[in-house]
Amino acid sequence: METLDEEVEEYSWRDVVLPALIPVVQEPVELERESRQRRRGRDILVAVDHGPNSQHALHWALAHLCRLADTLHFVHVVHSRLFYPCVQDEVVYEVSKQRMDELAVEALQIAMVRSQGRIVEGEAGKMICREAERLKPAALVMGTRGRGRIQSVLQGSVSEYCFRHCKAAPVIIVPGKEAGDRSVI
Repeated sequence: METLDEEVEEYSWRDVVLPALIPVVQEPVELERESRQRRRGRDILVAVDHGPNSQHALHWALAHLCRLADTLHFVHVVHSRLFYPCVQDEVVYEVSKQRMDELAVEALQIAMVRSQGRIVEGEAGKMICREAERLKPAALVMGTRGRGRIQSVLQGSVSEYCFRHCKAAPVIIVPGKEAGDRSVI
């Protein structure tokens, strides 16, 4: 009997260098000797796009979840084109980088947390779950349009997909401003 290797999907991604305006602070010497698991800071993954709901989710995370030593990892998923990869497209990269720069400056000003960014190409729900598997964050924060459960299940929703399939981290879904301050953890 032969074992079959599962298909491993390759995906395109590009790290984003966030603004140089943020001061780089060296960690104290005593923390260098400690392992990554023992540091006080956590990794928090935030799914971002250009809409107001993801910005509302980021503000919610900064107000309710982030601590001083945490690191926010922004992930922006772009849909893949048939013949030309989006991640290598400089226009898409520059627009997404500019958005992540703005969010990184906000995160530093509001909660004094460090930020990293990554642009990933593919289907949004799958790529966000894959990034969560890679990072093993303390939480995955994402926004939603505030639709009801039945409507989001029937029409399909990225947050619903991640809620069902992401096993690496607890998913925190922050509804849009119009839905009030209800969140699903």
